[in-house]
Parts: sequence; C-alpha cells; structure tokens
Amino acid sequence: MARVLVLQHVAAEPLGVLDPMLRSRGHRIRYVNFARDPDAEPQLKRYQALIVLGGPMQVSDTRRYRHLVIEQRLLEKALHDKVPTLGICLGGQLLANVLGGRVGPCQQPEIGWYELRPSAANRDDRVLQTLVRPQPIFQWHHWGFECPADAVCVAESLESGCQAFRAEASAWAFQFHLELDHRLIRRWLSLPFYREDLARSGLPATPESIGLETHEHLPQSLELAERVFGAWLDLLGTPEQRLVLPSRY
Repeated sequence: MARVLVLQHVAAEPLGVLDPMLRSRGHRIRYVNFARDPDAEPQLKRYQALIVLGGPMQVSDTRRYRHLVIEQRLLEKALHDKVPTLGICLGGQLLANVLGGRVGPCQQPEIGWYELRPSAANRDDRVLQTLVRPQPIFQWHHWGFECPADAVCVAESLESGCQAFRAEASAWAFQFHLELDHRLIRRWLSLPFYREDLARSGLPATPESIGLETHEHLPQSLELAERVFGAWLDLLGTPEQRLVLPSRY
C-alpha cells in the first residue's frame, strides 16, 4: 500500500478516474485542497507518491496564491527523492517550471478535444507508450509548457508542441486532462466559471459542440486513461509486492 499526496486547487478538478484506480489497488489518498486551506503546508516525508492537479491559476500567480511556492518545493523534493510524481495541467506546468522549462501563454487557448500524438521517444516511455497513434484528448488551458532541457518529450500536438514529458525517470507532466470522465466534463460545461472562460476565449467552440465531441471521443480517451494511469500506478508497486513489503506508515 502506498500513501499518495494529492494537491487540489479547485473542487471541480479532482482525481477523476484516477481516484477509483488508486483505491482499487489498495493505495491511500490524502487530498490537500488549497481552495479550502490556502495556507496549508503539506510535507512529503510520509508519502510514497505525489499528484498535482489542475486549476485556473497560472504558475506566475505566486503573490496571490502562496501555495504555488509550497507546491514547487514539494515537486523539487519529489524529484530529488525519486518519488513517483504526476502533474496534470497546472501541475504539469509547475513541474516544468521547477525544471527550468518555459511556461507561458499559448498562441490561443485550447478548450475541448485536440489531437495528441506520440513523440519519437514515446515507444520507450513506460507510462505513455500505449499512445501508439494520434488520438483526441480533452484540453482546457490558456498556458502551456515547453519540454525542459533535462526532460524527455513523450507526447505532443501540432497546435502547441510538447504535451507530456518525463523527468528523472519518476515524474511525468501532462498538459491534457486524461483523468476526466463524462460526469466531470459535463460539470465543467455547466459551471458558470468554465462557460464564461470558454466564451471569453475567442474560440468557435460552444458547450454544445464540445458535448457532441465528448460523446464521440470520450470512450477511446477512457481506454487510454486505463492503460496510461495503470502504467503510472505500477510504479507504486503491485498488490503482491505490498503484501511482502507493507508500508511502514
């Protein structure tokens, strides 16, 4: 059993399909919700994995959101200690920033379904190697990252370049939202904040058009999520290994 520290920024962006996958393998989850407790200062020493989720703030908003500094310190610690780490959207941008990669505004926002492509290094990546052909994946972001110099790009898109990278053989950053299921996408498309964000983006997409695309693309996305997240969870050990080497905590 592994204890997994999950950093959450808003209620509408939880672990999604990752939550039941973690629990089905016997892992324990501790959410730190910075929307509820912006002054929280979690420590990594009692945890065997770290997941940093998405959110509407930007990496540079450290004066307004002090916890972004705390989160980057945790990511630095996780990289140093080779703790299995996953950063999603904002979480991926924070990881890129820690590694010295450029993080900044996209040429245009990406909201809805965009084609994700395996990179040249993808076939050797233990987490994303099952992305074997271009596939639409859900996105919702105004900023993006470039692959840091010491990392390896493992997925990309024609629109914005690097979409996922691996660092230190233990950390992955995803710009896309592979964790979303139909319920969460429907929730985003119904909440005023997300609807207003889409309306201000200048994109031609509407909640209705994204809903139709979701109906078409989500089944394949969920299949990929099962494979990709399953491979990342393998880093935390198998049930058999946990029986032989139980957690000390």
